[in-house]
Amino acid sequence: MNDLVKRTAQLIIESNSIAVLSGAGMSTNAGIPDFRGPNGIYKKAEIDNPEKIFDIDYFYKDPSLFYKFHKKFLNYITQAEPTFTHKFLVQLEIDGKLKGIVTQNIDSLHQKAGSKKVYEIHGGCWKNHCIKCQKEYSQQEIYQKIEIEEIPKCDKCGEVIKPDLVFFGEPVKYLTESENLMKHSDLVLVLGSSLAVVPAAMLPSLTKGKVIVVNKGEVSNWYLTEEKLAFIVNEELDTFFKEVADEYNKLKKK
Repeated sequence: MNDLVKRTAQLIIESNSIAVLSGAGMSTNAGIPDFRGPNGIYKKAEIDNPEKIFDIDYFYKDPSLFYKFHKKFLNYITQAEPTFTHKFLVQLEIDGKLKGIVTQNIDSLHQKAGSKKVYEIHGGCWKNHCIKCQKEYSQQEIYQKIEIEEIPKCDKCGEVIKPDLVFFGEPVKYLTESENLMKHSDLVLVLGSSLAVVPAAMLPSLTKGKVIVVNKGEVSNWYLTEEKLAFIVNEELDTFFKEVADEYNKLKKK
């Protein structure tokens, strides 16, 4: 067995307060394409000026560009199912090990898997609100509206509905809660994140314990000291955590 599998399982067993930072790798592993790649959602939605999609000023000026993207994105996340790794995190939460998840993703797959404490620092699509009267709409309601309306409008006042996503020009969400979660953790699992985007990339360094990074590809670990970084695993998430879960469950029985 891979030595890193054993070490990860052992650190999980020894920990009482695990925090998770999850990134795009968790989503692509669930079959949701990335945004910018050659087969990404921007390409599939035939969007020529993607830099304006999440620009908050442009959204208020012309929300049709965003909803051209969002219609395609909702098709993917509505059909996507949580991965093994999503479900393993639920097990760790039930076992009392995992105290919370900070995610950079906007697909709500952690909640769909059953995780209870999830901080979506870039927001999510689970909830949507009218920009005028603040009437709330679910993801399913927007999914239905978007099939018949180019731009979904509020049933109450007729204004544009905006998903609770963080656009460029808006502050990230739950930063204080995320910082407190990391500060009180004795182990941080960074899953599917290259640690390239701040402020999320800085959060794992706040732990009093160790950090394990599992990401297929390069990792920018500028904010992690050698003392805090246990190791980096360059492997596909589900492949790695199926082995970790087996070893963890064996150690639990001892």
